[in-house]
Amino acid sequence: MTTRWPSLVEFRRERLDLDPEYARLRAKAPVTRITLADGGRAWLVTGWEEARQVYSDPRFSRALAVADGEPTFIIDMDPPEHTRVRRTVAGAFTHRRVERMRPRVRELTAGLLDGMAAGGEPADPVQRLSLPLPVTVICELLGVPIEDRERFQSWSEAFLSVTAHTPEQIQDARRNLDGYLAGLIERRRAEPAADLLSALAGEDGLSERELVHLGVALLVAGHESTASQITNFAYTLLSRPERWRRLAGDPDLLPAAIEELLRYTPLGSETGLPRIAAQDVTLGGAAIGAGDTVLVARPAASRDPAVFADPDDLVLDRADNPHLAFGHGLHHCVGAHLARLELRAAFGGLLERFPGLRIAVPEAELRWKTGLVMRGPTALPVAWTAP
Repeated sequence: MTTRWPSLVEFRRERLDLDPEYARLRAKAPVTRITLADGGRAWLVTGWEEARQVYSDPRFSRALAVADGEPTFIIDMDPPEHTRVRRTVAGAFTHRRVERMRPRVRELTAGLLDGMAAGGEPADPVQRLSLPLPVTVICELLGVPIEDRERFQSWSEAFLSVTAHTPEQIQDARRNLDGYLAGLIERRRAEPAADLLSALAGEDGLSERELVHLGVALLVAGHESTASQITNFAYTLLSRPERWRRLAGDPDLLPAAIEELLRYTPLGSETGLPRIAAQDVTLGGAAIGAGDTVLVARPAASRDPAVFADPDDLVLDRADNPHLAFGHGLHHCVGAHLARLELRAAFGGLLERFPGLRIAVPEAELRWKTGLVMRGPTALPVAWTAP
């Protein structure tokens, strides 16, 4: 027997809640046969252990799921191609190198919060902090002119569209991003600078298309995901004011709280990118055949009660937290250290400057992203003085 699943990308997405169907399926089995809206069939993974296996087992292939059979985005590659491409960029995101960026990230955060305070309330941290902080950081790291922000942000949104843009608009955005990065890379070859694009442009192990797509992936993922996380974490805490007050009163909790927010708060598509079984595999008691599609519900796996006590509660001081927010195995997010640095800087600054922060409008008035991979409010009006 199979379960009917309405969509490959999203299933009853309401605000930042997970559909309870995930938990019901996991209670029956960590791997479930499902039927998709288009009539296709797949396996849905909701168990933590099984999700880790899919992410780390080379028998589950991303490359086989790419339609044209020629993956050039790193997320779509299998080893050895993935290993070769990832090696060229991993050195820029080591813990030691990211730590060197801490003073600059704190400086940027302080300046943005100064502007937010000076602009008065209500303020929108989406525009004042969530977007400009990661955009500026990734632009400075890559060597992308910050004045081009409006151009590539509109392309990035279309690039990550599910239904908010037409297929033609999505293709146009991809071509524009490719052309934009190709032009920047060519300029860096002619005039190298102390930035990541210059370093990548000097690599001999990448094809031109791989190099351009790596630049696109770093630019888009480097700001869109963290921007959405800052906004979503702020909403998650401010819609539970007692959690915000606890963190404001005990800032030492922040590192553990960030990890718990990563575990608890969904970011984008619950089922992520499909993988194809390259051979017969047994997973969580399910016999998966070669050629079968496998989807991992990562947010659901990070709420597996076999691993996390009180999995549906936001426990700010959770001690043991092996969540899967950044994935696992060979596709573990290369920018995880940088994302954590930005998140801690953003919330450390917010909690210190605005301990009385609150959502300034009734929650029913908040508007949410639709038709995009990323989830979250489009704006989050806040105030900080006593009402």
